[in-house]
Amino acid sequence: MSKKDLVLEVLGEIDDPELMIDIVSLGLIYDVKIKGSDVFVEMTFTFPGCPFGPSLIEDVKDKILSTNEFRNVDVKITFEPPWTPDKIDPDIRAALNL
Repeated sequence: MSKKDLVLEVLGEIDDPELMIDIVSLGLIYDVKIKGSDVFVEMTFTFPGCPFGPSLIEDVKDKILSTNEFRNVDVKITFEPPWTPDKIDPDIRAALNL
């Protein structure tokens, strides 16, 4: 398993508190870059004023660091492009009838 796959696997264990779907399947993770023991994650929220934003950022950092493969995690939040339900994994979108 590549380090990027490991990161995506552990991030897939974090559920969005409102939708109760993991943040990877929701399409909230836009990019993951790894350089040595440093991880850069670019992600978004379902909407800019998401009250769970700060806790999601901490969850992302904690999950990645818990692998003991990485020393530093930098999370950048972006709203470009804005998140839409179209970003949800197609199988989950179909199960939700979206």
